[in-house]
Amino acid sequence: MQKGIVPRIQLLALSASLLVSSACTPDQDISIRDFGSLDDGSTASLVTLKNDKGMEVSVTNYGGIITSIMAPDRDGRFDNVVLGFNNLDDYLEGHPYFGAIVGRYANRIAGGRFELDGEVYELATNDGDNHLHGGEQGFDKVLWDYDVIDEQTVTLSYLSPDGEEGYPGNLDVEVTYSLTDDNELRIDYRARTDRTTPVNLTNHSYFNLTGDPTEGILDHYLRIDADHYTPVDDGLIPTGEREQVEGTPFDFTTMERVDARIGQVPGGYDHNWILNRPDEGLRQVAVLQDEESGRIMRVFTDKPGLQFYSGNFLDGSLRDHEGRPIHRHAALCLETQYFPDSPNQPDFPSTILTEDETYRTTTTYRFDVN
Repeated sequence: MQKGIVPRIQLLALSASLLVSSACTPDQDISIRDFGSLDDGSTASLVTLKNDKGMEVSVTNYGGIITSIMAPDRDGRFDNVVLGFNNLDDYLEGHPYFGAIVGRYANRIAGGRFELDGEVYELATNDGDNHLHGGEQGFDKVLWDYDVIDEQTVTLSYLSPDGEEGYPGNLDVEVTYSLTDDNELRIDYRARTDRTTPVNLTNHSYFNLTGDPTEGILDHYLRIDADHYTPVDDGLIPTGEREQVEGTPFDFTTMERVDARIGQVPGGYDHNWILNRPDEGLRQVAVLQDEESGRIMRVFTDKPGLQFYSGNFLDGSLRDHEGRPIHRHAALCLETQYFPDSPNQPDFPSTILTEDETYRTTTTYRFDVN
């Protein structure tokens, strides 16, 4: 399979069956299995990456979803530290973006519309009056082509055609998941377009370092390297202001329990932090810790923003891979991103990709123990 961005014509020619069968023939140590069938008869696959320390990460090409991350605690016990399901049917029944690649634009766009080069584009309003995570049929709900590089690396490719969910331009997207022997899950995003368009890609994994969602994440400790955040209105759309975190419930510049001041934030945390040192590229921007298990997760990114979401809308109606109910604050998200509503906010970092540019960004989640 050709490396790099897959040509648009080639992708258009691929049938749903080829999306699965085109995967490279793997080494016998690589685990690939059928994960379930979609309504059109196409089949999703599940690829499990493994490193030499026993850590495993499972990814399905449906939505690019990370279904599990098996990480060790201080005693060497491995548990799944993300929310997910064991089969495709549970994902097809609906879920709040567990582990998925979200795009073409992660987070919210106010009113489901934006103006670009003098033209107004109308998007789906799938979050009240606003557009969220790419719309009704975002990247989380499509079958990606995949290429297994080796037992620690898989690359997924998708063509988002011109007009999909209202966005302009054909967008060729590649996302590579790499599991290193340092217990790092590295995610590399690349995209090209043939017409100017906004792009903001992220992964929407829900983390709980205890490995048990019934224990929740309120007693996790969190640090975010950000002196400012973007306040929001009632629809969780940024007001355009940048406020200091000092003296507010949004101050995670030192390790703080998640529940220390969450009661002062109506509805809980679902906000964008303006990360420090954006010009330094890939750098550590957040640390999450569970004292009981000893697990620590460090987040590295080259992006300017981080959405910390404390699982406020989880309501117990879903059950995880072991049948355990997923209640409010069962897990949290640390989504590396450009700022929400940037296409309508000229003072925010630009998310506009032109036909002569390549969208490139990297995020790494590193798992340690203490």
